[in-house]
Amino acid sequence: MFPPGRRRRGSRNRRITVDALFAGPWGPLIIFVLRIMDVSLALLRTLLAVRNARIAVPIIGFFEVLLWIFAVGNAIRNLNSPLHLLGYAGGFATGNVVGLWLEAKLAFGLAVVRVISRHGGVELAEALREKGFGVTEIAGQGRDGVVEIVDTVAKRRQIPTILAEVDRWDPEAFVLVEEPRAVHGGWLRAQPRERVALPRIGTIRPRRTRAERPPVEAGGEGA
Repeated sequence: MFPPGRRRRGSRNRRITVDALFAGPWGPLIIFVLRIMDVSLALLRTLLAVRNARIAVPIIGFFEVLLWIFAVGNAIRNLNSPLHLLGYAGGFATGNVVGLWLEAKLAFGLAVVRVISRHGGVELAEALREKGFGVTEIAGQGRDGVVEIVDTVAKRRQIPTILAEVDRWDPEAFVLVEEPRAVHGGWLRAQPRERVALPRIGTIRPRRTRAERPPVEAGGEGA
């Protein structure tokens, strides 16, 4: 056991060492890195809050504020140093770039992809179904004639796969990507399914009414 006086001196020495580290030539770089980390976490927290991630948001917020306190506290202690101020401001700007890059790489949440094609819509829908996506086909009318509308809901990280199929079947198609607030019912991508031959829209023969059916000759079989 150490006497109380020696314990207090050890704590004071550690505090002086940390203060000297931030006040020294490495201080601006440390503040720069801390700002990158806390701003990146702040951006991720905001984007996840929009997507209603109730567990991840408070956890990220805890570490975000912890890093921010270290960065802003030591920047205020060294306001007379232009390098410390530059490190603080530069870390904030760089943190926004890093946060957006991380969010794009992680790609949380779902996306609604709508493709409007003048040709190739049916083939695109079949290709997406082969890859396991749920697809809805709608016939529409555009300025230049009939168009085919293909809607699908998928995870955001799967968007490049869908866009690759769009480029394959109709590079000139109009593509719209949106983020839904909520999804209820239906089904998302599971496993690729075997292709099922489906008739094209407009090629299904309508059922004939009783009046349109040919008359049956009297006698028939078994007469």
